[in-house]
Amino acid sequence: MPNNLSSLLERFNEPETLKMAKLARELRAKGIDIVDLSLGEPDFDTPQHIKDAAIKAINDNFSHYTPVAGYLDLREAVCHKLKRDNNLDYKPENIVVSTGAKQCLANAILAIIDEGDEVIIPTPYWVTYGELVKIARGKVVEIDSTVENNFKITPQELEAAITPKTKMFLFSSPCNPSGAVYSKTELKALVDVFVKYSNIYILSDEIYEYINFVGKHESIASFNEIKDRVIVVNGLSKGFAMTGWRLGYVAANIDIAKACDKLQGQFTSAACSIAQKAGVVALTTDLTPSIKMTEEFARRRKRVLELVAEVPGLKCNNPEGAFYVFPDVSYYFGKTDGEDVINSSADFTMYLLNKANVSSVMGAAFGNENCVRFSFANNIENIEKGWARIKAALEKLK
Repeated sequence: MPNNLSSLLERFNEPETLKMAKLARELRAKGIDIVDLSLGEPDFDTPQHIKDAAIKAINDNFSHYTPVAGYLDLREAVCHKLKRDNNLDYKPENIVVSTGAKQCLANAILAIIDEGDEVIIPTPYWVTYGELVKIARGKVVEIDSTVENNFKITPQELEAAITPKTKMFLFSSPCNPSGAVYSKTELKALVDVFVKYSNIYILSDEIYEYINFVGKHESIASFNEIKDRVIVVNGLSKGFAMTGWRLGYVAANIDIAKACDKLQGQFTSAACSIAQKAGVVALTTDLTPSIKMTEEFARRRKRVLELVAEVPGLKCNNPEGAFYVFPDVSYYFGKTDGEDVINSSADFTMYLLNKANVSSVMGAAFGNENCVRFSFANNIENIEKGWARIKAALEKLK
């Protein structure tokens, strides 16, 4: 970095997911056929009834500034959704709508974390979690998990990580990148620990809620004994195929909601007025399109797991949610095709990009050096083509 730029830029890294997407685009621009198994974006279009609501909002001239926290009818729609799907009681004043769940996470972390505060994050975790903590000058405390325990942590591991400086616990369920989903029983075991430490906030990223292959989504906010300390983050990108609409929301106690509103008022103000009106319809009407998308993801998951099983040396859990597999690829560390040597997850992903023309994301970006994330948010034809290339490329490593 040039010397005259802020030291803030030295505290965090560019997301590896976006870097890999950029590299893939550059190769594609050169005429190379790249199979994209990297980005976490549904390959579906936004359902028509949601698009129609946006068109109506344009025609009805909803083209002016909105309240920073979002239109009242959208915040009421979020409350409706939380009651309908999660049996959670919130009022509109507990809701802040933002330009995507990523901004919700940033708002919450910046509202709570001061320099030196510790944030416990189980690995693997979404690439942005730790970087946001660093921006806030907090300290990331990782709890490592592995494919053998389905990438979940135990109450004992949680309690061992807590110190007097612990201010927040940050996790996702369903998890990006592992697909791990915490059951109500597993969440209750963690809650029993949090009850002992009244100064710890719980930031729960539930953006993959609808992409759940094992039953009803369970929110940690459903436990009344800690609900006031839980900040629920969710959005419309994944479950409604609305990634480009940039619409997320946070549900929290009134003090946290006001803090997020205050921060957002200086950064971006409100989310797009048209997207907000579309969001009202998405959250309050028929979920059939979302259910059908999840059914298709389930079919793809089944096929991807079959394809992973055909590749020697890969160890993979059965993801219970989201649309990723996160296999342990360490079997290939130290191997070479005579030109490239694989010594890390970064080497592994670059080898696949350059030799198999398949994009993926290195596990180190998610806090796990031994694994690599592959998305199945792509059609079956591309998934099969991509994994055929992966298998052929890895067969050349000795």
